[in-house]
Amino acid sequence: MKKILITGSAGFVGSHLVDHLLEKTTWDIVGLDSFKHRGDSSRVATHPRYQIFACDLSSPISPRLTEQIGPIDFLVNMASESHVDRSIEDPVPFVQNNVNLALHILEYARKVKPEVFIQISTDEVYGPAPEGLDHPEWSPILPSNPYAASKAAQEAVAISYWRSYGVPLTITNTMNMFGERQDKEKYIPMLISKISKGEKVTIHGSEVYVGKRMYLHARNFSDALLFLLTNKRPMMYLDSIEIKCPDRYNVVGEVEMDNLALAQMVAKMLDKKLKYELVDFHHARPGHDRRYALDGEKLSRSGWQQPVNFEESLKNTVAWTLKHPVWLK
Repeated sequence: MKKILITGSAGFVGSHLVDHLLEKTTWDIVGLDSFKHRGDSSRVATHPRYQIFACDLSSPISPRLTEQIGPIDFLVNMASESHVDRSIEDPVPFVQNNVNLALHILEYARKVKPEVFIQISTDEVYGPAPEGLDHPEWSPILPSNPYAASKAAQEAVAISYWRSYGVPLTITNTMNMFGERQDKEKYIPMLISKISKGEKVTIHGSEVYVGKRMYLHARNFSDALLFLLTNKRPMMYLDSIEIKCPDRYNVVGEVEMDNLALAQMVAKMLDKKLKYELVDFHHARPGHDRRYALDGEKLSRSGWQQPVNFEESLKNTVAWTLKHPVWLK
């Protein structure tokens, strides 16, 4: 039986990956979570195939814990601080945490030698995407804020371990994710909360331009990760000096939508009137990008398709959140 280790397994996206793997595979799952940031054990159910350890990856993984975990086949490094505003407000501990945890999990991988190491990264490492451009894999790295820079640094360290030590690396870059059990600081749960209570929503933009995103449900992202783990073995530098860079895949939402249109869609699903104000983007949010966009053609050509479309995913998320209002507190 295969065993997978997931860092940040009690985080929003990590918990969806745990659920997906419990449903779709027979694998044993090990989670490493610090619970310092946004991890929440109530996100993940007790299950005989899932074992979670409290572990702060800003420090090295101990030999005792390494022995407790035992051999692993796959490793998905998902743990990171991920909120742009907090990275701008207090960048030093934010960046140090993200870089240190990448270093320590890569050192662990160097010792235990998994078959696949997936480094979860973000579209934001590429910076803003002008209208008409969807960043393909290996676009220039031009982060706009400390969060994006910390993720670019994680990628760089991971690539160095791929080349120097033969860590079997695959990098995924993805866009704004949403779904059940998401923290209320994120845009979609914030919309559900404010619109359902009749409060005014701030939309960053102007009458001329509103910021755009391509939203992806966390369960669809989990399905893409399972596809990569079971169908794509990483290319290795040590196998051939002709291979200059590791595998990288963009995991992309199917619909690009500006933030006002998304707010209007959520309001319609809630059967509420949308109250909003537009706030000038650059003055309100320095370090944020107007538009993110990734080209998902490579993964699509490989054979992966999203199992649930955007509108159905959003309806499910809104309905679930209304039934579980504790997640908006």
